[in-house]
Amino acid sequence: MMGLDRSLSTLPSPGDALGWVRARLALEVSDLLIGDNLPAIERRTVAFEEDPGYFGPDSITWQVHADSCTLIGGLRALMLQTMHPLAVAGVAQHSNFREDPLGRLANTSVFVGTTIYGTKPDVQRAIKIVRRVHEDVVGVARDGRPYAANDPHLLTFVHHTLVDSFLRSNQRYGARRLSPAQADRYVEEQSVLAELFDAEPAARSVAELKQWFLDLRPELRATRDSRDTIRFLLNPPLPLLARPAYAVVASASVTMLPQWIRRQLWLPVPPVVEPMVVRPTTTALVRVVDWVMGGYPFEREDEAAPERDPERAA
Repeated sequence: MMGLDRSLSTLPSPGDALGWVRARLALEVSDLLIGDNLPAIERRTVAFEEDPGYFGPDSITWQVHADSCTLIGGLRALMLQTMHPLAVAGVAQHSNFREDPLGRLANTSVFVGTTIYGTKPDVQRAIKIVRRVHEDVVGVARDGRPYAANDPHLLTFVHHTLVDSFLRSNQRYGARRLSPAQADRYVEEQSVLAELFDAEPAARSVAELKQWFLDLRPELRATRDSRDTIRFLLNPPLPLLARPAYAVVASASVTMLPQWIRRQLWLPVPPVVEPMVVRPTTTALVRVVDWVMGGYPFEREDEAAPERDPERAA
């Protein structure tokens, strides 16, 4: 996430053709990812020096989330979440993502950005809002079991899908891959968010994360809601110009799912496609997005941090 001044008056002069194109593209990408949640994001350098939140500029969390490959990780996490019958039932019965996918994407982007870069009061307020919204997300799944979005077990499941997916996307497509020790540190840093959500105890190392998913596997299976949601995630109603890039991100997300999950979701991937097509294309796209979002009027998160309104991200 980056701080930005969305005023077109701050764009470089058209005489600086490359700079103008870069900034124009940065604004277009921000509109897609953030929407109108933040009509004016102001820099908070001083505020963040006083309160860098739960992570801070020296954290592995900031390093991982500075890379545009997190876009792939976020979509992969959504795909993985469809495999829990109770989690996907809550989405199918309560979410408006089909009617307003870009709005949900923008809200989610703002929420994730707040938890990663927000001050501690910002993060606590954002999580409190989400938990309040979750109070109404209750019901009965297709298999007859009741569910509740604030169930500590489901909260930990969602947390782990995000941590696992962001970590995997960084290790495959990130500009700065993590060492084993850094990967463990990332998982441990992220565990604080599960604690703030009052979830079940979260993994604090890569080994614990892998074991948690192994233990969870009997609970996971594809359902009709799973496949319906996956079909939508693979072909959402996006602007025409965004569809080619989204297709690349979606393909990369699918190839990072375990093979047994791809089989259940009817998402076969020929062996040669991932290394020969998906990986090089996705790597090129991620580096281009990094270049675009690193341009004026944006600043990298270690230079400035944006003001966010978690109330809009719930």
